[in-house]
Amino acid sequence: MRVLSVILVFSLLALVAAPLAADKASDDLIYDTVKMKLGKDGQVRSGGFTIDVKDGVVTLEGKVPTEKQRTRAESLTKKVKGVVKVVNKLIVEP
Repeated sequence: MRVLSVILVFSLLALVAAPLAADKASDDLIYDTVKMKLGKDGQVRSGGFTIDVKDGVVTLEGKVPTEKQRTRAESLTKKVKGVVKVVNKLIVEP
């Protein structure tokens, strides 16, 4: 009976922990995809700002030289699968 209880407890823990690990992997995948997409874009080039992802919410922070780059970065980020919201804190500073 004791063995059965231990197995049940570990099974429940695995069920609870799996979605938490999947969420983290999703955030990591979103980060990588956004970074790659912005880095490849000829208008944006993500070297001048940071990207943070938490529960599918992507925050862009830093400086860009034009408003066009600011809005383009947000637009590209919104198109990434899994992105729930984009918080655009990019500052235009020529």
